[in-house]
Amino acid sequence: MLQPYRVLIRVPHAPALMSFALLGRLHTPAVPLVVTFLVADWTGSYAISGLAVAATTLAHAVAGPLRGRAADRGSAPVLLLVTGAAYALGSLALVGLVVAADPSWWWVLVPLGLITGLCTPPVAQLGRAVWPRIARGRAVEAAYAVEATLQELLFVLAPLLAASAIALFGPVVAMLGCAVFSAAGPAAFAWALHRADVGAGPERPVVGTGSGLLRAGGFPALLGFAALLVGGLTVVDLLIVGWARDRGAPALAGLLAAVWAMGSLVGGLLAGGLPGRPRLLRRAVLAALGVCALVPVLPPVADAPVSLAGAVLFAGGAAIAPTLAAANGRVAELAPEHARSEAFGWFAAATTLGSGLAAPVAGALLDTSGPAGAAAVAAGALLIGVGLVAHHNARSSRSAPAADQTAVT
Repeated sequence: MLQPYRVLIRVPHAPALMSFALLGRLHTPAVPLVVTFLVADWTGSYAISGLAVAATTLAHAVAGPLRGRAADRGSAPVLLLVTGAAYALGSLALVGLVVAADPSWWWVLVPLGLITGLCTPPVAQLGRAVWPRIARGRAVEAAYAVEATLQELLFVLAPLLAASAIALFGPVVAMLGCAVFSAAGPAAFAWALHRADVGAGPERPVVGTGSGLLRAGGFPALLGFAALLVGGLTVVDLLIVGWARDRGAPALAGLLAAVWAMGSLVGGLLAGGLPGRPRLLRRAVLAALGVCALVPVLPPVADAPVSLAGAVLFAGGAAIAPTLAAANGRVAELAPEHARSEAFGWFAAATTLGSGLAAPVAGALLDTSGPAGAAAVAAGALLIGVGLVAHHNARSSRSAPAADQTAVT
């Protein structure tokens, strides 16, 4: 099972590209938490904090395909340096606004969040688009498995570091730290791309991008699946917090989230070593079943012991990283080389949109139906996603003979 990872390590520049691609987005999971504390301390309103986070998230989703297209047509390192510097300046402007302005100026947060979100460095999509250019076969599959697995660890570690910084130094210092990482991390990844000589776009005409990608066989269904998958997982994240709070043990939320992430980490590493081509449909079904299993152990259906709920979360989490890895691999296969960064930009936009729409839905469900109701809706979203994957597979299989005939001609 370790063979694919041995092959990946032997790929020139692979360890550096993987490490710096993760470092380049270390600030991303921390920013919403830091902004929430920073703005709430300034205005006394969590609603305004949510508005600032939502503005940044929305702009991030909109700009993903545009930044990917810019990377396909030009220099990825230059794009990373420019966007990283602009994002850091936006973060510093937010700190300046909070420190120097009266809370009545809260409305400035919306345009500032939109501008900053538009400048989010495209580290994740460039980090995923680079693997088919430097590796082949099982090494590419192992790269996506490692990336999806370590991403789970990143989304646990970054908020923990941010919360510690807030507790020790305050939200202003924590936001300054995010600004530093948002410039330094993408710059380090830009250096790694330049050193590996994969920073420039492919040397072929840029055609068929934009709407052409959205007309590719099964690609819209894949985007829909991504939005539903991440949206459902976001609901689970929030219902864990709600369930722990209702039990009077808020600290339990962190423990259960860590158990869920650990299951994903273990599942991702094991799946990355399995022989054969990853089957996205099978992994999507397992991910959906893992969320379905939460419904009968949560209130108001049942109030199971924490140990049982943790076991269900660990087992269900084992399918998350493998599913994300298979989805990333499918995007890389489907997109032409000259539009691969843009394709991952659309994928990132879909996941961001799914997460953003799921957050208020989860809150409403926790208020009205309890954790079990929220889990049921999350499971329903993932089951719909399974149907979209099946549709995607059908479209891909129908288009394959035509593509083969075109190649022969």
